[in-house]
Amino acid sequence: MRFTRSLSLVACTLLACTSPLAAQAAEEANVPAQIAQCEPGGPCATPLPVRMVVVTLFEIGEDSGDTAGEFQLWKERRGLHTRIPFPQGFHDLYYDPKTQLLAVVTGIGTAKSATATMALGLDQRFDLSQAYWLVAGIAGIDPEDASIGSAAWAAYMVDGDLAHEIDPREIPADWKYGYFPRHLQGPNDLTPREPEGEMFVANLALRDWAYELTKDVALPDDPSIAEARSHYIDHPNAQRPPFVLKGEQLAAMTFWHGALMNDWANHWVDYWTGGNGEFVTSAMEETGTFQALTYLDRIGRVDKERVMVLRAGSNFTMPPPGRTAADNLLAENEGYAGLQASVESLYLVGSKVVDEILGHWDSYKDNVPE
Repeated sequence: MRFTRSLSLVACTLLACTSPLAAQAAEEANVPAQIAQCEPGGPCATPLPVRMVVVTLFEIGEDSGDTAGEFQLWKERRGLHTRIPFPQGFHDLYYDPKTQLLAVVTGIGTAKSATATMALGLDQRFDLSQAYWLVAGIAGIDPEDASIGSAAWAAYMVDGDLAHEIDPREIPADWKYGYFPRHLQGPNDLTPREPEGEMFVANLALRDWAYELTKDVALPDDPSIAEARSHYIDHPNAQRPPFVLKGEQLAAMTFWHGALMNDWANHWVDYWTGGNGEFVTSAMEETGTFQALTYLDRIGRVDKERVMVLRAGSNFTMPPPGRTAADNLLAENEGYAGLQASVESLYLVGSKVVDEILGHWDSYKDNVPE
């Protein structure tokens, strides 16, 4: 969005040319010398080694110095000063040569997350074969399970878009929802079926390891999110200060909201996980990201067993008692009550894992923790 056409042209020229002037431009742009002569996506004899990829989905305004979205804290606090042009994606990449940490902003939605992840995975400027991946994004959070500001590690990623749908005003009397899995005979048909993009499972042992490592991390709290959660008098977990938990992720391109939709989300995740997963967070990207990583894993570009998914609640997925879904949704459109708490939680919890893996790379390079 804020990356102009002229910037993209400069970036492409910078990476493709071999003149002394171009080399000087590459140095001034802080592009590592070993890939300055490599075109994005083209052959590259000396790829940059990557130990960790932090995947964020959006940023607000500038990359630093203003209201933080998902990416900004990682850039500012992790010394990600090396900017690498990425014209085949949504946002330029940032890299730390010392720690070999790479950060990407994919853009919002499964289409952008899938295409940006695939573009990165196929970019021969990077050696991602042993990289760990940390998806770190904000989300809606089920008040039955947690409060805003809480951070949930997911293993099951369920897609909320691939489905049949009938307008609720036209559904049969015995249907609870007008939305049901493809190939079934309505929402009351619970016949198990193999997912065809409707559900992905990350490394359960790695998820559990990450949770155990971070479960006692103190998360930020403030009067604004304390006031927001105080209204959820029927949901004890929603009234707790932010905490770390395990819980699954539902990815859908529609920003849905309300008690009835929340009930559907729990039913949907329960069905696709065969009762093994509990819906906790709602966002828009995970199944796109993981679909791309699954394909990339097949050709050895990445290792999907090294992927972790962390989502922090910036808002609740349903209103408190006494408030309509419409009123609550429109209020959220003016700004999520837990935005700043959630991005801080993502950084604090995610950094614990990043520090452990990068700080003990000799142990984790060839052995995935469990």
